Amino acid sequence: MDNPEYNEKYSRQTILNEIGVKGQELLRKAKVAIVGLGALGTNTSELLTRSGIGNLTLIDFDTIEHSNLQRQTLFKEEDIKKSKVKIAKRELNKINSLIKIETKQIILDENNINELNQFDLILDCTDNLETRFLINTFCKTNKIPWIYSACVKTHGYVMPIFPQGPCLSCFLKQTDLDSACTSGVINTIATSISALQATLAIKIITKKEVKPKLIYYDVWNQIFKKMKINPSCELCQTT
Repeated sequence: MDNPEYNEKYSRQTILNEIGVKGQELLRKAKVAIVGLGALGTNTSELLTRSGIGNLTLIDFDTIEHSNLQRQTLFKEEDIKKSKVKIAKRELNKINSLIKIETKQIILDENNINELNQFDLILDCTDNLETRFLINTFCKTNKIPWIYSACVKTHGYVMPIFPQGPCLSCFLKQTDLDSACTSGVINTIATSISALQATLAIKIITKKEVKPKLIYYDVWNQIFKKMKINPSCELCQTT
């Protein structure tokens, strides 16, 4: 793009062989949705905003609480009781005025899930298994890539999920209900998992090879694993 401000802003990325000018242009044209503006969503949205994702949509119905400030990086004490998506947009606009940021203060459900049809990539940053499986089925049916992420206690998971599978149902069951609210979470794992998720998003958008493996990271014990998942669920067998 022939814009001095744009070129300077992303100069440290465009000199990378992994991204380059062509890759930066793909980022500028991309349409990405982030579902959930908690610890993962705030960190991931900030990284993607700084990277130059051209069109970013933030989806969350919740408001900010005191307990969020330990790990949800876009929020401050003055933001308590305010809308997460509205405050996130305000802060992200301060970081990068060259991109378009939209918000949807909604609970994602079967009645509005079709709104995800307009995106090139969907990032799951929720803490709700029902929503995750809803995203999984929708993306599988509509052939949209998405990236699963989760963290609790001192560990977390990330997995890029493509239409051909494997999908979320191949390794996760509806009964897996551990959450930060009941089990706690260290703030550094959210930052670490978001960094992995954002990097995968950048690789997918810039058309680099990404293998559909489940990544596990325990930040406290410094354990990192990549696991191959077989497309074994009923959804993968029928779509």
